[in-house]
Amino acid sequence: MLKKGSKLYSILTGTCPKCQNESMYLDKNPLHLNKILKMHENCSHCGLHYQIEPSFFYGAMYVSYGLNVAIGVAAFIISFLFIGSSLKIAFIVIIASLLISFPFVLRWARNIYINMFVSYDPKNKLK
Repeated sequence: MLKKGSKLYSILTGTCPKCQNESMYLDKNPLHLNKILKMHENCSHCGLHYQIEPSFFYGAMYVSYGLNVAIGVAAFIISFLFIGSSLKIAFIVIIASLLISFPFVLRWARNIYINMFVSYDPKNKLK
């Protein structure tokens, strides 16, 4: 399921979507908040330029919105319908889950967005 060559591998690991040999980020840990969005300019293995066009990752905001809505709805359903908490507690759970998932959603949104435009190429080598 999570093997090299799949989009899911690139999305979850944050590796280059074209060769999947190198992390796109300077710091692999998303919990270092001051470096969370710092990226390499190019992949050192295949040469892919990550910023495909100026302001490329602004589109990732829409992906981030969708991910946050999904997390919020899931948190509400689990807390309100399954656990049976009050409406007030359910909304507190939503806010807490969004705050906890914030650094991961930022990276996943960028990873998903770039993987929508760049496909894996096992034959790609540095030019």
